[in-house]
Amino acid sequence: MTQPYVFHFFKSKEELFIAVLERAKGKIEEAFVNVEAPPEHLVEVMGRAFGQLIQTHRDEMLVTMQAFTTSESDIRDTVRDHFTSIYQTVTQRFEQAGIPNAKFAASMFIGSGLVITMSEVLEAPELSPWSNK
Repeated sequence: MTQPYVFHFFKSKEELFIAVLERAKGKIEEAFVNVEAPPEHLVEVMGRAFGQLIQTHRDEMLVTMQAFTTSESDIRDTVRDHFTSIYQTVTQRFEQAGIPNAKFAASMFIGSGLVITMSEVLEAPELSPWSNK
Protein backbone atom coordinates (compact mmCIF):
# COMPACT_ATOMS: atom_id res chain seq x y z
CA MET A 1 0.00 0.00 0.00
CA THR A 2 1.47 3.34 -0.98
CA GLN A 3 1.37 6.57 1.00
CA PRO A 4 -0.69 8.41 -1.67
CA TYR A 5 -3.24 5.57 -1.56
CA VAL A 6 -3.55 5.85 2.23
CA PHE A 7 -3.92 9.62 2.07
CA HIS A 8 -6.64 9.21 -0.52
CA PHE A 9 -8.78 7.99 2.40
CA PHE A 10 -7.23 10.02 5.23
CA LYS A 11 -6.34 13.70 4.93
CA SER A 12 -3.62 13.53 7.57
CA LYS A 13 -1.63 11.19 9.80
CA GLU A 14 -3.76 12.42 12.68
CA GLU A 15 -6.96 11.39 10.89
CA LEU A 16 -5.48 7.96 10.17
CA PHE A 17 -4.41 7.55 13.80
CA ILE A 18 -7.87 8.53 15.04
CA ALA A 19 -9.40 5.93 12.69
CA VAL A 20 -7.14 3.27 14.23
CA LEU A 21 -8.23 4.39 17.71
CA GLU A 22 -11.90 4.29 16.70
CA ARG A 23 -11.54 0.75 15.43
CA ALA A 24 -9.76 -0.42 18.57
CA LYS A 25 -12.29 1.25 20.87
CA GLY A 26 -15.04 -0.52 18.99
CA LYS A 27 -13.32 -3.87 19.53
CA ILE A 28 -12.94 -3.22 23.25
CA GLU A 29 -16.54 -2.16 23.73
CA GLU A 30 -17.82 -5.02 21.60
CA ALA A 31 -15.83 -7.51 23.66
CA PHE A 32 -17.14 -6.10 26.95
CA VAL A 33 -20.75 -5.91 25.78
CA ASN A 34 -20.70 -9.46 24.43
CA VAL A 35 -19.25 -11.11 27.54
CA GLU A 36 -21.67 -13.57 29.02
CA ALA A 37 -20.98 -14.55 32.59
CA PRO A 38 -22.83 -14.85 35.87
CA PRO A 39 -22.54 -11.66 37.96
CA GLU A 40 -20.02 -13.20 40.36
CA HIS A 41 -17.64 -13.94 37.44
CA LEU A 42 -18.31 -10.93 35.20
CA VAL A 43 -15.20 -8.93 36.15
CA GLU A 44 -12.93 -11.93 35.65
CA VAL A 45 -14.46 -12.90 32.31
CA MET A 46 -14.34 -9.32 31.04
CA GLY A 47 -10.70 -9.18 32.08
CA ARG A 48 -10.03 -12.34 30.10
CA ALA A 49 -11.81 -10.77 27.11
CA PHE A 50 -9.39 -7.84 27.30
CA GLY A 51 -6.46 -10.23 27.62
CA GLN A 52 -7.67 -12.04 24.51
CA LEU A 53 -7.81 -8.73 22.63
CA ILE A 54 -4.21 -8.06 23.61
CA GLN A 55 -3.28 -11.44 22.18
CA THR A 56 -5.27 -11.12 18.94
CA HIS A 57 -5.02 -7.35 18.30
CA ARG A 58 -1.91 -6.47 20.29
CA ASP A 59 -0.76 -3.35 18.44
CA GLU A 60 -4.24 -1.80 18.33
CA MET A 61 -4.83 -2.43 22.03
CA LEU A 62 -1.45 -1.15 23.14
CA VAL A 63 -1.63 2.01 21.05
CA THR A 64 -5.17 2.69 22.28
CA MET A 65 -4.27 2.21 25.92
CA GLN A 66 -1.30 4.59 25.57
CA ALA A 67 -2.61 7.17 23.12
CA PHE A 68 -3.51 9.57 25.93
CA THR A 69 0.20 10.41 26.20
CA THR A 70 0.26 12.29 22.88
CA SER A 71 0.54 16.06 22.82
CA GLU A 72 -1.89 16.39 19.87
CA SER A 73 -5.07 17.88 21.30
CA ASP A 74 -7.46 16.28 18.77
CA ILE A 75 -6.05 12.85 19.51
CA ARG A 76 -6.14 13.45 23.28
CA ASP A 77 -9.77 14.58 22.99
CA THR A 78 -10.62 11.44 21.02
CA VAL A 79 -8.86 9.23 23.55
CA ARG A 80 -10.62 10.96 26.46
CA ASP A 81 -13.96 10.39 24.75
CA HIS A 82 -13.04 6.73 24.12
CA PHE A 83 -12.01 6.06 27.72
CA THR A 84 -15.19 7.79 28.91
CA SER A 85 -17.26 5.60 26.60
CA ILE A 86 -15.48 2.42 27.70
CA TYR A 87 -15.89 3.46 31.35
CA GLN A 88 -19.62 3.97 30.78
CA THR A 89 -19.92 0.58 29.07
CA VAL A 90 -18.10 -1.19 31.90
CA THR A 91 -20.07 0.71 34.57
CA GLN A 92 -23.35 -0.23 32.90
CA ARG A 93 -22.37 -3.91 32.74
CA PHE A 94 -21.32 -3.85 36.40
CA GLU A 95 -24.52 -2.08 37.47
CA GLN A 96 -26.67 -4.58 35.55
CA ALA A 97 -24.81 -7.40 37.28
CA GLY A 98 -25.40 -5.84 40.69
CA ILE A 99 -21.71 -5.34 41.40
CA PRO A 100 -21.43 -3.07 44.45
CA ASN A 101 -20.03 0.41 43.84
CA ALA A 102 -20.04 -0.18 40.08
CA LYS A 103 -18.42 3.15 39.18
CA PHE A 104 -15.46 2.52 41.46
CA ALA A 105 -15.20 -1.08 40.22
CA ALA A 106 -15.23 0.17 36.61
CA SER A 107 -12.42 2.63 37.37
CA MET A 108 -10.38 -0.13 38.99
CA PHE A 109 -11.07 -2.44 36.04
CA ILE A 110 -9.80 0.17 33.56
CA GLY A 111 -6.82 0.89 35.80
CA SER A 112 -6.02 -2.82 35.75
CA GLY A 113 -6.09 -2.72 31.97
CA LEU A 114 -3.59 0.13 32.03
CA VAL A 115 -1.27 -1.86 34.31
CA ILE A 116 -1.53 -4.88 32.01
CA THR A 117 -0.80 -2.69 29.00
CA MET A 118 2.20 -1.07 30.66
CA SER A 119 3.65 -4.47 31.56
CA GLU A 120 3.14 -5.63 27.96
CA VAL A 121 4.77 -2.56 26.42
CA LEU A 122 7.74 -2.70 28.78
CA GLU A 123 8.00 -6.48 28.39
CA ALA A 124 7.97 -6.65 32.18
CA PRO A 125 5.26 -9.18 33.09
CA GLU A 126 6.23 -8.97 36.74
CA LEU A 127 4.59 -5.51 36.85
CA SER A 128 1.19 -7.12 36.31
CA PRO A 129 -0.24 -9.03 39.25
CA TRP A 130 -2.23 -11.11 36.74
CA SER A 131 0.75 -12.31 34.77
CA ASN A 132 1.39 -16.02 34.47
CA LYS A 133 5.06 -15.44 33.63
